[in-house]
Amino acid sequence: MAAATASLSSVDAEKISKLKSDVAALTQISAEEKSGFINLVSRYLSGEAQHVEWSKIQTPTDEVVVPYDSLTPISEDPEETKKLLDKLVVLKLNGGLGTTMGCTGPKSVIEVRDGLTFLDLIVIQIENLNSKYGCNVPLLLMNSFNTHDDTSKIVEKYSKSNVEIHTFNQSQYPRLVVDDFAPLPSKGQTGKDGWYPPGHGDVFPSLKNSGKLDALLSKGKEYVFIANSDNLGAIVDLKILHHLIKNKNEYCMEVTPKTLADVKGGTLISYEGRVQLLEIAQVPDEHVNEFKSIEKFKIFNTNNLWVNLKAIKRLVEADALKMEIIPNPKEVDGIKVLQLETAAGAAIRFFDHAIGINVPRSRFLPVKQTSDLLLVQSDLYTLEDGFITRNKARSNPANPSIELGPEFKKVGNFLSRFKSIPSIIELDSLKVAGDVWFGSGVVLKGKLTIIAKSGVKLEIPDGAVLANKDINGPEDL
Repeated sequence: MAAATASLSSVDAEKISKLKSDVAALTQISAEEKSGFINLVSRYLSGEAQHVEWSKIQTPTDEVVVPYDSLTPISEDPEETKKLLDKLVVLKLNGGLGTTMGCTGPKSVIEVRDGLTFLDLIVIQIENLNSKYGCNVPLLLMNSFNTHDDTSKIVEKYSKSNVEIHTFNQSQYPRLVVDDFAPLPSKGQTGKDGWYPPGHGDVFPSLKNSGKLDALLSKGKEYVFIANSDNLGAIVDLKILHHLIKNKNEYCMEVTPKTLADVKGGTLISYEGRVQLLEIAQVPDEHVNEFKSIEKFKIFNTNNLWVNLKAIKRLVEADALKMEIIPNPKEVDGIKVLQLETAAGAAIRFFDHAIGINVPRSRFLPVKQTSDLLLVQSDLYTLEDGFITRNKARSNPANPSIELGPEFKKVGNFLSRFKSIPSIIELDSLKVAGDVWFGSGVVLKGKLTIIAKSGVKLEIPDGAVLANKDINGPEDL
């Protein structure tokens, strides 16, 4: 920690010294959390933020970002597959709440399709792997203090499954009051609002601090596959696992080609001889448009990450994972606070033989809002053995773009406005706003705008087939 404090001005050193004594008095968190937090704040104050020199950025070669199609096909021998899988652990980032979609509790318990939640689908997928190959792939859930209690109750329903489920918590750090740099909980904010989980970059120290890392290593596990619990495309891929073990890659980030919807996503670059994640926040203003262009930066980070467990242990113990700090300003009860976060993808530059793999878009199917839910609940996808697969009947490789108005934002409202989910196999784009209600068996095609006039209830009748139309009232149907 000395290194981080070394470059602090005397004013900042004073701030840290006061913060240390404030934090020492907080009884809700562990000694590791306290030192992790102080360390993060010291790094932030010392301004060691990584500034990228634009002229040094290089496009990564196929050795660094490997095309998925070039991976060796895996052996047909089930014994070989079992050996591979017995080295693997699946970890889902489960710290997020379903609040943006109007749900209480962890986001992973929102029903995605056929009454099954994100978590149900994840467990079914791993159950199938374990049954098929006689292996033991465990599932780890990294919770935050926001999701811990609920998740502990929810996982009881899987006690009869053949999947070992382990949960652990990511760190809990105090929010910083901007005015005087004191921890918010020291100011009498005793509830959850005084705290925050410091981003998924925290997965590495939390794995170690929870004791899970050593337990997994002692069982002969070698790699962890980390993904967001709301990415339905993030399924175990044997070709990727085999490639990493064969080539001794300590870290692999799955990337996929950018579309116009992904222009803000982080991208991989070669920089001073190492592969590195470049996020929009690190880009100098005059280069932001270039960063967003699909010509120069063709890929983006899916946040599906494969990481060697021994390497995580080595780097965490050496305190070597100094990822870029993302300052996230918030307001709690009118008080301006700061939360400092890090991202797991930014750790790529600290691992040896780190690579990206350019995977098909099907491995990136996140559900962030109800418009995504509409896609995965429709006939555009089928569900089998816990896997959501795209319907071959759609010829266009891109998904339709869907924009739903605020009336559809919450899952409950969304579900009540559709008697059944429409057929969208031939849909290009859909924009819906206002008081619109869909009957059952509706078919949507081409480019559609359905916007109810203010004060008008617009009902789309059962069995309606709508194609390339602008609809503002019943007379347009």
